Amino acid sequence: MMVRLAEERDFPGFLGLAGQVEHWFGPMVEEPGFHDAVREHIRRGAALVAVAPAPDTDAGPGAGAGAELLGGLLFGTDTETDPPVHHVHWLVVSRQARAGGVGRALMRDAMRRWVREPADVEVVTFGADHPGATESGARVFYERLGFTPAEVVAPGPEGGSRQLFRLAARVRPAHREHVTTYTGGPA
Repeated sequence: MMVRLAEERDFPGFLGLAGQVEHWFGPMVEEPGFHDAVREHIRRGAALVAVAPAPDTDAGPGAGAGAELLGGLLFGTDTETDPPVHHVHWLVVSRQARAGGVGRALMRDAMRRWVREPADVEVVTFGADHPGATESGARVFYERLGFTPAEVVAPGPEGGSRQLFRLAARVRPAHREHVTTYTGGPA
């Protein structure tokens, strides 16, 4: 598996991932607003993908071209706040790759690329009573990464409950590739 910045050629893969989770998040695949958001994150260099290189792909600079998307992440930063607040706008791991470390690898790469201390990282995920909370493992995933449940927020587009999770990021100055608040666990 390799994590890299998303490119326009990855757009169909994002739609494929979205199709696997619409029952939890509501319509996305046919929604122009979702298309625009994905393309805008890709254009700004704020989207990551995890890929499994095709068998005939070498490990050179073009590795991952035409590869299967194992997961995708859309990220953003609110620079108007001090310290900045970073947002995981969307993180999905494909059905076949769940619990294999893909989500954790995407988050690790996002933290390494974009988060500098002091900073907070926030994500809105399922409320405790949402069917996807247990089935997807999202709440446990974020808690294992050091996020803590915060305030309840507006329901998702499908009407299900949502809750904000927050992480106070503390990055070791000499080793920015590691985030000391991560506690591991499958994702």
